[in-house]
Amino acid sequence: MNTATESGTTTMAIPPVRVNVFPALKYRDAPAAIAWLVETLGFEERMVVPGPNGAIAHAQLGFGAGTVMIGSSRSDANDDTNGSGARADDRGVYIAVDEIDAHCARAKAAGADVGPGPQATDYGSREYSTRDPEGYIWTFGTYWPDETT
Repeated sequence: MNTATESGTTTMAIPPVRVNVFPALKYRDAPAAIAWLVETLGFEERMVVPGPNGAIAHAQLGFGAGTVMIGSSRSDANDDTNGSGARADDRGVYIAVDEIDAHCARAKAAGADVGPGPQATDYGSREYSTRDPEGYIWTFGTYWPDETT
């Protein structure tokens, strides 16, 4: 995108960027982790969606322009895709995509264990998760945390 200036020179305008990578952390005691992050480190609660039995289905904590997503650990297909019942850790990355079914199909075709594939969540997303060879969780979904539309 080029823009002419009053002096006649041409400058390159930088188009707005749509952020699509969000750290996603799972905690055994997510409510306590959220409280600690807010009270101790100065994060702000932007959204907290309760889950069953006092769990957190999904939370978004802001720090400046950044967002981190927090949830309670669980032992289902989206968090334990290696089927062992034991999880290497709960650290992962969430990546928002527009075409979740096509993305999931590509991952499956490449050999990723994605469990049942995209599933609806309590917070309005369709998503799936897989683990990389080192055990980190990669979640892809249709939910864009910082968009208000």
